[in-house]
Amino acid sequence: MANIHSQKKRILRNERERLENRRYTSAIKTRFRRLEAAVGEGATDAATTEHRELVSTIDKAVKRGALHRNTGARKKARAARVIAGPKA
Repeated sequence: MANIHSQKKRILRNERERLENRRYTSAIKTRFRRLEAAVGEGATDAATTEHRELVSTIDKAVKRGALHRNTGARKKARAARVIAGPKA
């Protein structure tokens, strides 16, 4: 543990920020699994709702800095591919 007061505060702040980033990434993974399940069941209304919520969560995570913008774009593209289904 650090001896300097400002460094102790920084360590605590880093931990809080790390946990918030984990919350975002975990929520994104959960929503992606829900999206895949909805598409697998053939529930189009549920799938579009899940897709909308997933994209919103990804955008919030990118805005907050939990995800890099390219990572967010890649995850949104993968979600769009799941929604589109297999190529004919």
